[in-house]
Amino acid sequence: MTTCRSYLPYAAWALVFTLTGALFAIASFAQTYPTRAIRIIVPFAPGGASDLLPRMLGQKLAEAWGQQIIIDNRPGAAGNIGMELGARAPADGYTLLSAPNGNLVVNPHMYSRLPYDVFRDLAPVTLIAAVQNVFVVHPSLPVKNMRELVALAKMRPGNLTYGSPGNGSQGHVGVELLKMMAGIDMTHVPYNGVGPAMRELLGGQISLALAQTQAAIPHIQSGKLRAIAAASAKRLTILPELPTVTESTYNGFEAVSWYALMAPAGTPKDVISRLSTECARAVQLPDIRERLSALGAEAVGSSPDQLVATMRTESPRWAKVIKVAGIRAD
Repeated sequence: MTTCRSYLPYAAWALVFTLTGALFAIASFAQTYPTRAIRIIVPFAPGGASDLLPRMLGQKLAEAWGQQIIIDNRPGAAGNIGMELGARAPADGYTLLSAPNGNLVVNPHMYSRLPYDVFRDLAPVTLIAAVQNVFVVHPSLPVKNMRELVALAKMRPGNLTYGSPGNGSQGHVGVELLKMMAGIDMTHVPYNGVGPAMRELLGGQISLALAQTQAAIPHIQSGKLRAIAAASAKRLTILPELPTVTESTYNGFEAVSWYALMAPAGTPKDVISRLSTECARAVQLPDIRERLSALGAEAVGSSPDQLVATMRTESPRWAKVIKVAGIRAD
């Protein structure tokens, strides 16, 4: 008994020293981070907002920290291959993930099983930017605003066709949200990407689309497409005369594409905090804001808590749309 009483204090002190050393190591790591190149996984091919935004951000992080930022495109399976790779990466702050809202709050409700859980396996860093969407129609369609589109759709149930970059894309679920709110029926035509969908719309093979402004603006300005409503909560800076869907018809409608920076779960909180702070500073730089505006995007730079709150708000909203519309993964 005497031996046991004399041993326990030594064990306790050993534990204290071990934990203290670990805490100092973590603090030291956060203060010196980063000391080498950082990889940002993009779960899509080069091109498009999901690729351009982390490249812009990475350039500024590289300038600020003097470390290389490597963009690693890992396309496939609607982004799920890259998402899993990011979720399974070492939680050391040197592998990050650029994730669009579709992969964070839509895909989990479309796929019966995913090899990762966005809330369990990923840690939010920041919401980088929001890219606005706009409803556009082929000029041959006899509508000039959202009220006229809804009226026409009610006159011709299922006759109007809308294209999207694919099942579960914002161009798909956003129109399904409109259909649900307006009580109308339109036929979905999925394509393999934004380019094919826009080509078909320009050719008059489909009636309309919910498109990102960067893809739609040149055709709106040339008169090849007609914009009838913005899908954002407020009017677009780039199209200030265009009313929102809320102004036109349905209060509370919003279908915005947003892009987040995530890290593997377990990444040290001090590292997450430093990343979030630096990213927020970078996206508010005048040249970045100007480049984002040209893409029809708005710089955000949220905190991790704000990002996870957005995810928890958006996830059940799109889950309802997916259930009502019966959307399933290809």
